[in-house]
Amino acid sequence: MRIATYSHVVTALINRIWRDRAFVFLILLFFLVGCQPAPSDPGFTRMDSFSGERAYQDVLAQMEFGPRFPGSPGHQQVQAWIRSELEAAGWLVEEQRVEMMGQTIINLVAKETAELDPEKPWIIIGAHYDTRLHADNDMDVDKMELPVPGANDGASGVAVLTELARSLPREKPNQVWLVFFDAEDNGRIAGWDWIMGSSAFVSALDEKPDAAVIVDMIGDADLNIYYEKNSDPELAGAIWSIAAEAGYGNVFIPEAKYRITDDHIPFIEAGIRAVDIIDFDYPYWHTTQDTADKVSAESLLAVGETLWQWLQIEGLQ
Repeated sequence: MRIATYSHVVTALINRIWRDRAFVFLILLFFLVGCQPAPSDPGFTRMDSFSGERAYQDVLAQMEFGPRFPGSPGHQQVQAWIRSELEAAGWLVEEQRVEMMGQTIINLVAKETAELDPEKPWIIIGAHYDTRLHADNDMDVDKMELPVPGANDGASGVAVLTELARSLPREKPNQVWLVFFDAEDNGRIAGWDWIMGSSAFVSALDEKPDAAVIVDMIGDADLNIYYEKNSDPELAGAIWSIAAEAGYGNVFIPEAKYRITDDHIPFIEAGIRAVDIIDFDYPYWHTTQDTADKVSAESLLAVGETLWQWLQIEGLQ
């Protein structure tokens, strides 16, 4: 009689659970979903520090799209990829579309907040994401009409910005815009000019940022970054000092070497302090040899960590 009673109880419990399985499933689903980070949380994928390895993976991701000159399939694909990476890190992404010289220019502007905080310095970190139409510096004349792959000249600067987007803390003394400039790299080609995207961006500004820092060709495995002669000397000195303190004094060399037309020029012409961080000794510039094997995670880290630390300083230096 006791055995029969236990059997009856067990059978009844099993039947009850079976009937209520949908209810149990809903309860479990509620707890599982409740434990996930909310996509609306702006910091839900932020990292603790800048990673050169993650930045290098961003270089490889861009190279998968092929050449990224304006109008190419790769150009559209890299735009979508940049937007996706920024939004995943909680940034607000705006598209600036303008017509210049009969060309459509598309800049991507990432902001942490919709409105500027008047109590904090406003800093723009920029890089161009387009690649050059023709490899006209190639040693092989048969390759001069081919597009430049753009691992260092394009992808490296973008990679530093996307990794900064993931790793910069939400709370910091400076407010940052990350700006991805289009159409920087096709000067000396019919129908184009240099620095078209940054020129359009600066022309459209209603207010002046406190500073702008451009990163370009900063992934070279043999990295040597000298002062650029058009750049603001005090701003450059502050950044180079941070690099030295971080252990990158062998990369950031405090000597002037080149005067370069790059995306910092429109800012300087508008009276905005700006610096160009660039290694212009890159031997594969505007050739078909500008490929991912020429780029290193260590170089990306040196530049990215330097900027990461500089942006944490109280008051703009």
